[in-house]
Amino acid sequence: MPYQPDEYQHVKYLWEDHIADELSPVDNLVYRSNKLGEDQRITNTGGGNTSAKLMETDPLTGEQVEVLWVKGSGGDLRTSTRENFSSLYEGKLQALDEVYQAYPDKGYKSAGEDRMVGMFKHCNFCLNPRASSIDTPLHSMIDEKHVDHLHPNAVISVASCKDQKALTETIWGGKLAYVPWMRPGWEAARLCEETYEENPDIVGILLGQHGHTNWAGESKSCYETSLWVIETAARYIEEHDKGEMTFGGQKYAPLDENSRTRLLTEFLPVARGMISTKVKFIATVQTDDATLRFVNSADAPRLAALGTSCPDHFLRTKIKPLLVDFDPQNDDFEQLVDKFKAGLQQYREDYIAYYESCKHEDSPAMRDPSPTVILIPGIGMIAWGKNKSESRVTAEFYNCAIEVMRGAEAISEYTALPAQEAFDIEYWALEEAKLQRMPAEKSLARDVVVVIGAGDGIGKATAHRVAREGAHVVCADLNYTNAEKTAAELTEIYGQGIGVAGSGISACGPAIALQVDITKRETVEGLFSQVLLAYGGIDKVIVTAGVFVAEGADMAKNDQIFDLSFGVNVKGGYVVASEAQKIWQSQGLKGAMVLTTSVNGAVSKKGSLAYDTSKAAANHLVRELAVTLSPLINVNALAPATVVQGSNMFPRDRVISSLTKYNIAFSADESTEALRNKLAEFYAQRTLTKQPITPDDQAEAAYLLISGQLSKTTGQVISVDGGLHEAFLR
Repeated sequence: MPYQPDEYQHVKYLWEDHIADELSPVDNLVYRSNKLGEDQRITNTGGGNTSAKLMETDPLTGEQVEVLWVKGSGGDLRTSTRENFSSLYEGKLQALDEVYQAYPDKGYKSAGEDRMVGMFKHCNFCLNPRASSIDTPLHSMIDEKHVDHLHPNAVISVASCKDQKALTETIWGGKLAYVPWMRPGWEAARLCEETYEENPDIVGILLGQHGHTNWAGESKSCYETSLWVIETAARYIEEHDKGEMTFGGQKYAPLDENSRTRLLTEFLPVARGMISTKVKFIATVQTDDATLRFVNSADAPRLAALGTSCPDHFLRTKIKPLLVDFDPQNDDFEQLVDKFKAGLQQYREDYIAYYESCKHEDSPAMRDPSPTVILIPGIGMIAWGKNKSESRVTAEFYNCAIEVMRGAEAISEYTALPAQEAFDIEYWALEEAKLQRMPAEKSLARDVVVVIGAGDGIGKATAHRVAREGAHVVCADLNYTNAEKTAAELTEIYGQGIGVAGSGISACGPAIALQVDITKRETVEGLFSQVLLAYGGIDKVIVTAGVFVAEGADMAKNDQIFDLSFGVNVKGGYVVASEAQKIWQSQGLKGAMVLTTSVNGAVSKKGSLAYDTSKAAANHLVRELAVTLSPLINVNALAPATVVQGSNMFPRDRVISSLTKYNIAFSADESTEALRNKLAEFYAQRTLTKQPITPDDQAEAAYLLISGQLSKTTGQVISVDGGLHEAFLR
């Protein structure tokens, strides 16, 4: 049966006795789950569940009772902790079988199935609030202490073959029984229970079109049995692999990387605009060899049209992807767009017809009929989701679907679920209830916000502020190290997100760091190209980058300072806007831009001629851009007064110079931040509010200007200066 740990070729053997043996029984279950989930060939993100039947002390009677611990609804094996597991009295679960009564058949699946899910909470042990999985009865009815239910690509490949039952016997030699497809629930669990009781020598069951379940008397053995089932299937597939003739062989050659990148950066904003007719989507691009082998193959049109097989897959990928009829060797960008547009229209019509033909009287309303997976020969795959995490998981799931089709076609012929069965999963009342329970999206959850100058000061504060509202934040700065620190802070706070798809920047999370010099157009163009590859589009751009250089008394010797000031503070904003304009026009989606000017643009002062006049010019640039980019893009500015805290415009030597100039007492051994606070307090006393102006104050204004709350405001400069009356409009 199980292989030796060093014999596995298609899964990782990760069990370590010295760790597992020190754990409590429940924590050992968590450990087993994490180790299974750590290898994505074993089960996909959020899929599968594990269980253990353990003896616990009843808090009411003090007696020992058997409790089923099982991974709850919505958890992920790789990241699950004890809190992600339901705990239920096994005796009460068994008793539920006696009260189970199916409602009259409505022609699809008995409503009694869904009724039983509501009964699970009556079995909760110690008031555990974790919602139980639909697979809970499967784990309960298999009379073994430890049970794993998984969705490995290799096993689903077998479960998706036209002769899946015969292959089960051939591959596992009678150690796995077979049950045909049945929607997960009480009836499916009872069928598995009967199969288990009728076949005392089996260690698991292949679930048609779904995955497999296996068991053992102790946790490590259950883990090793799971690996054996998967490794055995994978080896059989490998023995029959078709090599260059996989998927019927190559029909198209992939584009070279430069051509592919150039085409993607043009196409992504167009595609995003076209599919975002109801709500906006975030993209994940997949261009790895396995994806390209499929999309470039002769059989891709046939297989893609069949759709995915495992229900865990098409809940994210929909019943099938959109395969664009694109010839990478002969078609150009305009033809790609035309063919995508035609394909998108047909896809939506087909999806509406699918919904109308399969719906029931009580079906949830039809969801967005746009595809979530787009396949393009020569280029790869673009997956879409409500955020980066979801689009990455969608890409991961279709990667799994490709591997399933590869395996099935190697050993037999791939088959998919019938449309009605697929519909009854996609529009399952329990899945709809799960969607309704999800928290409301934050205000910027579907937005890509580029913050230029995010390395410190106002830019860093702004990056944190928009991230708090759910934005996907591009932390751009001339100083890449500082930008990287900001992005790392955001990732630490908000997480990388679930799932990992692809490689490079396409596998990013909710924040990325990029370098840019806004005085050089090619670096701005490169910045936006990377953003498109990471997220698929751009919604908001906030420029906080600026420069202040102290001038000498001789005006004739300040030419370079003047050039630098206007280059960064004026031309830089223009360059950013002009490059972003191309993307915004391609998307056709409403957006916003915020520039950072200064109250110095309205107040004449001595000693900062270059800075002040450049900021005055920037104020007018805002008005010009508001006219130029209307009606699609709102352009506004925030005008700070002296923001000392955390600003690279106030290095220690400048702060000391200013403190000396204003006769403010200080000690040379004080920290830079302490010195900055003294100077900030001095400046605060010159304002009406008498409060220091902080980067967070500016960030709040920047967020407000892109939030949509001021959607009718454009061409305006908002002063955030504590009430500096010299800057009042005249």
